[in-house]
Amino acid sequence: MDRHTLSNGRVTAVIKADGAELCSLKNIHGHEVLWQAGPEWPRHAPILFPIVGKLNGDVLRHRGQSYAMTQHGFARDQRFAWTGQGPTSCALSLQDSPASRAKYPFAFRLDVTYAIEGDELAIGYAITNTGDEILPASIGAHPAFRWPLVEGADKSDHTIIFSDAEPAPIRRLDGGLLSPQSEPSPVQGGALALSESLFADDAMILDQLASTSLSYSGPGGPTITLAWQGFHELGIWSKPSGAPFLCIEPWQGYASPVDFDGEFADKPGVMHIAVGQTRSFMQRIGFL
Repeated sequence: MDRHTLSNGRVTAVIKADGAELCSLKNIHGHEVLWQAGPEWPRHAPILFPIVGKLNGDVLRHRGQSYAMTQHGFARDQRFAWTGQGPTSCALSLQDSPASRAKYPFAFRLDVTYAIEGDELAIGYAITNTGDEILPASIGAHPAFRWPLVEGADKSDHTIIFSDAEPAPIRRLDGGLLSPQSEPSPVQGGALALSESLFADDAMILDQLASTSLSYSGPGGPTITLAWQGFHELGIWSKPSGAPFLCIEPWQGYASPVDFDGEFADKPGVMHIAVGQTRSFMQRIGFL
C-alpha cells in the first residue's frame, strides 16, 4: 500500500510509504493545512536523515574515505516498510542496505510512527544503532504549511508565537553551508511577524532555541500548534523568491559550517549513538 489514512473524526492525516512522508493534514472542518507539493517545491513534509542541510562539497568523510551525500540525506527518497497500520496510527521503518552504505557507511534502523491523539498528530522518530561502532547522525522534520493559510489572505498578516522569548541571534546559510556570522533575531519577545523578506537570505536558523513549542496563525484560518521533544534547533524557511508555503522545521543538527571539511563524526551538531542504543524524538502538530 502506497498511502495510509488516519482519522479520528477531528484530525485526518495521510502518510505515504515513500519517505514515510506526511502528505495531508486536515482539521475537523476539513481544512487542509499542509502544502500540497506544488511546482514551487515538490514535497510536503520530508524527513531529513542522516544529515540536516548540506555537507561541504556534498561529501561525507569517515575514516579517511569519502562518500557522496546530497542535501538533507537519503531517507526522504527511500521507500519505508509498513510495520503497523490502524485507523488512528501507523508505523514505518527504514534499515540500512548496500545502497545506503555506499553513501553512509553505517548500520541503522529508522522507525517513524504517526498517531492521532485528540486534536493532534504525534509523530515519533527513533534511530537505532544496529552496527558495531558509534553511529553519527542528524535528523530533522521539514513540514511545509500553507502560507497564507486561507487563499486570498495576506501573508504578512501571519504570525508565529513561540512558547518562550527567543532573544538569541539567528544563523544564516552561505552557499547552503552555515555562515560563521550571526545576526539579530527578528523575533520580538516571542513573536515573529512573517513576511517574504525574512527569507531573502534563505532559511532562518535558531541554533540557540529556548522554546519547545509554537503556534502559527493567520486571518481566517486555523491556528496550528507545533511542539517538539529531543530536537535542539529550528529552521524556518520559504522560497527566497516567494512561494505559498512556510516550513517550520525542528532539527537535531544543521548544515556544515563553511569552514568545516573534516570527519562526519566530528561535524558540529552531529549526535553519537552508542552500539545497540536508540535516540528518540517527537513532533506534535495540532489545531486550536
